[in-house]
Amino acid sequence: MAIRIIQGDITQLDVDAIVNAANSSLLGGGGVDGAIHRAAGPELVAKCRLLGGCSTGEAKITKGYRLIARHVIHTVGPVWRGGVNNEAQLLKSCYLNSLQLAREHELESIAFPAISCGIYGFPIRQAVEIAYTTASDWLDLNHSAIDICFVCFGEDMEKEYLRFSER
Repeated sequence: MAIRIIQGDITQLDVDAIVNAANSSLLGGGGVDGAIHRAAGPELVAKCRLLGGCSTGEAKITKGYRLIARHVIHTVGPVWRGGVNNEAQLLKSCYLNSLQLAREHELESIAFPAISCGIYGFPIRQAVEIAYTTASDWLDLNHSAIDICFVCFGEDMEKEYLRFSER
């Protein structure tokens, strides 16, 4: 069991699965979602068209197509609306459902972006706490040996993850 924190481009990682912070259509968008779709190629969007979308907090899996990663786990994070619309529990569900899919598919490594921290506006400090705590607790509860990597696009996000992990 290991949790790593790195700064970099999630589309370039050699892991069993990268997690896509997707929108509910699963057909691509901006930020991490757009980068993953561009790197994976048109086969990814063709497959996603067949999945029928995805609800907030849920997750679905596809092949990685042209990515180095063998799979993409698509999850839809909540839009921040002040914290009174179950946002924290929905974000936690994104991580739990993604990890469950990884376990069901016998994956050994998974990389997460900072789900909901971009255009969806989730407060970074709270999102990092949810992500890290959920992953750590899941590893302990499931006695799992899966390697989890939190991939930070920028230095500020990396510092927040590192600050939390040192607690």
